Amino acid sequence: MDWTWYLFRFDGRMGRAGFWCSLILVFCGMILLLCLCLGIMSAFGGEVRSFNLNADDIFKIVDPTAYRWSLLDNLPLLLLKLAATALMLWIYLAIVVKRLHDRGKSAWWLLAYFVVPGLFRQFAERLPDTYWMIPVALASIVLTFACFLETGFLRGTKGPNRFGPDPEAEVDFQRGQGWDQSREIEFVPPRASPPGGMHVKRGA
Repeated sequence: MDWTWYLFRFDGRMGRAGFWCSLILVFCGMILLLCLCLGIMSAFGGEVRSFNLNADDIFKIVDPTAYRWSLLDNLPLLLLKLAATALMLWIYLAIVVKRLHDRGKSAWWLLAYFVVPGLFRQFAERLPDTYWMIPVALASIVLTFACFLETGFLRGTKGPNRFGPDPEAEVDFQRGQGWDQSREIEFVPPRASPPGGMHVKRGA
């Protein structure tokens, strides 16, 4: 199994089973990176009050006020967090793009499923508090749920599409080519004479 394709490349299609297995690896990787970053900061004598990894942190790049005090407080911690978040974001997007390909959709759907809800969550507290924001908030929630439903639970297009062959059809084919016990049974008719044409001599 090519894990570099699963986690880092954006071409081809990925089925639901591969999607969930990849998410488990991402979760384990986030825990590992979190422990690594905390260990590095503790080794250099840095005080770590709180540290988390979240894909939505990428939207703080377009929000200068989000990192204004962090730059002054702990620059090494900020750089570690940016590097770890960028790595996790790359892997997450590679997985989701291949699932969108499996559904017959292009990666541009990430604008609706990921970018728009992420930007809304980042700037929600500074948007005007009016009734006009209610549809925008509902749209953000619906888009996030639709992305989760489509990538995690809906089957991809049956048969090949413009992004590649059907991954679930390949799995079904491999299962059908498994070992069949009935094919291995061979019936050999019994022979009346000893093998090799041997004759038994009777004593005189």
